[in-house]
Amino acid sequence: MNVLAFAHDGPGPWILFFPLFWAAVVFGVLTLLRRTVWRGRGGPWRRPADADDHSPITVLGHRFASGEIDEDEYWRRLSVLDEQFGRRDRKGGQV
Repeated sequence: MNVLAFAHDGPGPWILFFPLFWAAVVFGVLTLLRRTVWRGRGGPWRRPADADDHSPITVLGHRFASGEIDEDEYWRRLSVLDEQFGRRDRKGGQV
C-alpha cells in the first residue's frame, strides 16, 4: 500500500479519483432510493398528506360522494372549477 501511495515522491494524480468515487457512490445511493423506497411517496421533500385535501375540486368530490349535491350540480360546478383551477397531472402540467 505504501508503494502505491508514495510512488514518484508523493501521491500521484490518482488521488483525485477518491472524491469522484465517493460522489459516484452518493449519487448511486440517492438514485437507488429514489427509484425504490421514495417512489410514489414523493421522497423526503413530499407535501403533507392533507395538503391537497382542501383544494376546491377535492372538496366538491367529497360533497358529491357524501350526497350533499346531485350529479348535475357536481358537473356544473366542476366545469367552473376546471376553468378556474384546471386539472393537473403529477408533474404539474395541464391534463
